[in-house]
Amino acid sequence: MADNLEIGDVVHAMSLPAAMIGPDARIFAYNAGFACIFGDGFMGRHFITVLRQPDLIDKIETVFAGGAPMNATLMTRISGQDASFDVHAAKTGDLVIVSLVDRTDAEQMEKMRTDFIANVSHELRTPLTALSGFIETLRGAARHDPTAQDRFLRIMETEAGRMTRLVDELMTLSKLEGTQRQRPTDQVDIGEVVRLVQNTLGPIADAAGVAVDVDLPPAPVVVLGDAAQLQQVFTNLVENAIKYGGSGKRVEITVGPHTMQPRLRTQGTAITIQDFGDGIAAHHIARLTERFYRVDSHRSREVGGTGLGLAIVKHILNRHRGRLKFESNVRQGTTAVVTLPQK
Repeated sequence: MADNLEIGDVVHAMSLPAAMIGPDARIFAYNAGFACIFGDGFMGRHFITVLRQPDLIDKIETVFAGGAPMNATLMTRISGQDASFDVHAAKTGDLVIVSLVDRTDAEQMEKMRTDFIANVSHELRTPLTALSGFIETLRGAARHDPTAQDRFLRIMETEAGRMTRLVDELMTLSKLEGTQRQRPTDQVDIGEVVRLVQNTLGPIADAAGVAVDVDLPPAPVVVLGDAAQLQQVFTNLVENAIKYGGSGKRVEITVGPHTMQPRLRTQGTAITIQDFGDGIAAHHIARLTERFYRVDSHRSREVGGTGLGLAIVKHILNRHRGRLKFESNVRQGTTAVVTLPQK
């Protein structure tokens, strides 16, 4: 019994979630990691009542019968979320030690990679199909029709431009992922960045009949940052406000002074971009920064959206240790709040 107690102490010292099953097939010892997965209070219970997956139970019984160490996969739920573990069972003396390796993050990353490839393929296939169709038409029915040729060429130019933007934004995301842990060190005046964005987007706002107003504090608001990347953040957010909230006919950009920012737990500034358009339903808010997620796919494509703009914003703000929050009510407009630390 003393030897078993010493082995039980080893289980408690293991970094992996682990449990020990005694010769009577009952749980003899388990550590805190194991309890986090399966709960607590099952000491002395038959292992079948804890590890309820038939394939895993069969393999543990095979190990008990003198078989070689075996591996299995366990699917479960923790705090309402799906979780996946690689399980290893091995016999030592008359005991079986079961240890688990969390595969949840790895599987989620693989799913994200698969979804990303599928989304990119879909986004490229649509304009490529259109281009192929127009090329075929120009070679055939429209060969001697200058009016049709001009119309089709304009559409082809638009589709080619959309593919170019998509590839450019994919390249931007790739670069951001490579530099996300490199904190910017330049002094950047947020007011200057916002004014530059206002001027740059002036023609788009004028064409849409939208007034873009900027409210800056009296003193410069300086943060550590990358000026070009921060310009991209506010360009994306303001352009979205113009394109999707343009029915309200105005966009207001407000730069706050440096104050204590609870979301950052340090001094920083909050910049709000508010439109007065149609607003966004609540169930869309949490997903706005997902790659290729669109509230209105048809409208987004009509205005040239790639579905990557807000994902780029999120990555840039992560690099700057900033935060992004959306607030919206249907038919009352949308507000994007960017919070940046002072240093």
